[in-house]
Parts: sequence; structure tokens; C-alpha cells
Amino acid sequence: MNLFETINQTTLPDSYKNMSIEQLEDIVRRVKAEMGNRLFIPGHHYQKDEVIQFADARGDSLKLAQMSAHQHEAEAIVFCGVHFMAETADILTREDQHVYLPDMRAGCSMADMANIQQTEKAWEKLISRFDDTILPLTYVNSTAAIKAFVGKHGGATVTSSNAEAMIKWAFTQKQRILFLPDQHLGRNTAYELGIPLDQMAVWDPIVEELIHEGPAEDIQVILWKGHCSVHENFTTANVAQVRSEHPEMNIIVHPECSREVVERSDYSGSTNYIIEKIEQAPPGSEWAIGTEMNLVNRIIQEHPEQTILSLNPRMCPCLTMNRIDLPHLAWALESLTGGNPQNLIKVEDSTAHYAKQALDRMLERS
Repeated sequence: MNLFETINQTTLPDSYKNMSIEQLEDIVRRVKAEMGNRLFIPGHHYQKDEVIQFADARGDSLKLAQMSAHQHEAEAIVFCGVHFMAETADILTREDQHVYLPDMRAGCSMADMANIQQTEKAWEKLISRFDDTILPLTYVNSTAAIKAFVGKHGGATVTSSNAEAMIKWAFTQKQRILFLPDQHLGRNTAYELGIPLDQMAVWDPIVEELIHEGPAEDIQVILWKGHCSVHENFTTANVAQVRSEHPEMNIIVHPECSREVVERSDYSGSTNYIIEKIEQAPPGSEWAIGTEMNLVNRIIQEHPEQTILSLNPRMCPCLTMNRIDLPHLAWALESLTGGNPQNLIKVEDSTAHYAKQALDRMLERS
């Protein structure tokens, strides 16, 4: 079964690769002016500056998908993010609205760590072991197929902002939870809610094995063995170096970082939490930020009154997010006005139905 369709997917024409920055920017401005409110460009916080400058809204994936659904005049949503984000936007928008991704190679390594075949196999084995005591939850950083699986089994999606509330809700439904696909967000959130680490297990989808020491009946949280390739690269050695070289510096990290990094930091929270924390901080304050490099550099530029650096100065930007660049954006937009739109994202109806159930259960409680 095809879980999504792509229309007219091709590679970027050479003509766009050979254009100057000025030519590409002129195309974007022209199409935006020509289409007006019929076009909406959401841009994720991790996008490059060359792209984010043209975004009609900035935010995290769910916020941007919700905003897309509220653009009642928009016929085309050109989503500057990654594939699962465009899928979520398609799920939440109307049938007559169309979502496009400028580069189909813009995926998410975390989302790809849990595919539907692996998840169905895991669920069968876990249910046979624990009976009907498990409720699945998935981070919104997951494919439409995984969201649909969770929705079909009574679960919900979560964000890094509301994960605590959603895990609390899940435990009113079942004795245990299966948390997909990011083990770190699940572990950090559950630990903050008072669940001991020895009551958390890890499901390894590669070897199809539950990793846990101790009695199985003590397990409350089953964490999928997945992670963000960016945030897992922040280490306790990075924290120790900042503490040594900048003893007055605050350390703030995303909860997709490992438990060891989060517990050694001063603050931990979602992308929006990090942005707001810096905005509210007094001039002269010092911050080391553990999140994606494009965003950190943007925060540094926007807050010259503070001393800000990356927790890991050798960190690279998110490689898949960076596939959306100015040439791809210009091509996507000009293709719309040329009557040959590229890279339409369309989630299959039954998948969208159950995925929306998972999203709605979260939105009702957020």
C-alpha cells in the first residue's frame, strides 16, 4: 500500500543551480507577489537563513502545520522543513489545499528509525508479552504511517512541549506506554515525571529485542531505540568544557539530548522554550545552547546583547533539513506559477484518518 504519493518528482534543473543569489531571490519575491494569499510558506526554525528570510511563518513542525490549516485562502503550502512535517500539514489541511516539499530528499533520520513494518512486529511481540497493558505514543517527528498506527491503537502524538502532559494522560489509559521514535525525549520526560530509569526498557527494532535489566513486570515505559542525529552529538564532555571555560554560563538544551546531558544542564526544553528563554534573559547573560546550529547562529545574530555559543562548537547543521535551499525553493515556487508543480505530498486517506485521530487526541489535551 502506498502511504503517500509524490507528483512530478524530479531533480533540481541545472538552470537553477547556475543562477545567482539575486536571480533566485527575485524569483521567490515575484512568485510571492503574484500568488499573494494563495501561497503560504511555512519555515521550520532549523532552516537556512537564505530560506527562512522568505517564510511567512516560523515555528516548529506542528505549529506550522496548524498554521497552514488556518490559511483559508492558501491553495499551495510550500513547506520548508522535512518530509514528515509536510505530511502532517497535508493531514491537517483541507482537500483543496496542496502541500509541496521543495526537495524530496529532505527527510528526518529520527523519523526513519521507526518504520511501519518494524513497529507492527514490535507491537505483536510486546502485546504477547504484556497483554493489553500498553498505549503507544509517538513524537510528532514521525512518519504519517507511525502516527496512523498510534491513532489506530488508541494512542496520541506528543511534542517536546507537551510530552509531559501526554505521558500523564497515557498512564490514565494503560499501565505501560510505548514511546516512539525518540528514546531520549521519552526517557527525559518520564524521568521528570518520577519514573525511575530501572522501570524503563528499550526496544531495539533491529534485533527485535527488549533491553531491560530486572523483572519485566516492573517496566512502565518502553522506549523505541531511535534518536535525533543532531542532538545526540551533544555530550557530557561538551558540558564539562563549558563549565570549565565559562563558569557563569547557563547551559540550555533540547530534550532530544541524552539523559546524561540534560541532567548536567541548567535548563531543558523545546525549541520554542529555548527561544523564549533567551528572549527573556537579561542583557549580559551568558548561554551555551544545545540544539541545531542554524537556529543557534540565528539566535546569536538576534541577541548581540548576550554572550551565546553552541554547546558543541563543532556541531554541523541538520543535514537533511539543509537540503531545502534557495535554488530548490525558487524552483518549487516557479513550478507552481508555470502550471507544473513539483513534489506534491499527499498522505493516503486511511493513513491520514488514523494519523489525525492521534493528532486530535493530543490537540484536545494541549
